[in-house]
Amino acid sequence: MLQQNSAPQKEKGFVIVLGNEKGGTGKSTASMHLITHLLRLGFSVGTIDIDARQGTLTRYIENRMTYCRSKNLNLAIPDHHPIYRSPNESLDAAKTEEQNKFVAVMEKLKDKDFIVIDTPGTDSHLSRLAHSYADLLITPLNDSFVDLDMLGRINPETYEVLRPSTYAEMVWEQKKQRAMRREPAASWIVMRNRLSNIYAKNKQEMQKALEALSKRLGFKTAQGFGERVIFRELFLKGLTVLDLEDAGIPMSLSHISARQELRRLLESLGLPQIDKKLNAEKAPEPLALAA
Repeated sequence: MLQQNSAPQKEKGFVIVLGNEKGGTGKSTASMHLITHLLRLGFSVGTIDIDARQGTLTRYIENRMTYCRSKNLNLAIPDHHPIYRSPNESLDAAKTEEQNKFVAVMEKLKDKDFIVIDTPGTDSHLSRLAHSYADLLITPLNDSFVDLDMLGRINPETYEVLRPSTYAEMVWEQKKQRAMRREPAASWIVMRNRLSNIYAKNKQEMQKALEALSKRLGFKTAQGFGERVIFRELFLKGLTVLDLEDAGIPMSLSHISARQELRRLLESLGLPQIDKKLNAEKAPEPLALAA
């Protein structure tokens, strides 16, 4: 029988889950950039790809390893583990197998500072399980009412929240699973992704709708990444905008803007251990005293 409240027996690292049941929102790109920045800040990072069949994050990391070997680069790489869905025809047996795999990987990564989990754009037992272990859930969301519909149904005239939608209901259920394990309540951030720099009425209306939803569903909002071709180009090399100088690739204004967006996103997470490192980066060098 499946035990919903089973958990690794020892203390685990801080778990960040990138989740949304809609595909194409930039979860894997956001995951890889977040992972790389945490590594560059000096944290130890374990990663889990439970979207292993599509495996975008897994391929991203494989591309990074291949590129490093070909160019003799020494870029930071996380301790990565893909988890595949069970092929077992018995639903209960498949769930038990998947849960055992997940718990085993979490146990392997328990000594890491952070565990970052990329989830599929579909509902699955593995995805629900990962959500229940999130200390922080980040939901990338394209700035579109089509994507917003996964969180809640909105009155188009008043922006009143009519009711939570499928993904929000799933998140609520997994928060209850977390409470059953007597773990602290998870934080939830909805990241507005692929934002246009051009002011538009849709952008303003999305802001109103998200503010209404955040009060109802209990999440905070953060600004993610703009719509940039560079993110697609970097995937084949396994690079992020943080790696370009080390890889000998000239920096453009678009690259610099993307790096600023990433730093702003990290600051918006509200995690003291990250803020301390970021502040140390910004601190000026102390002046040498005259002899």
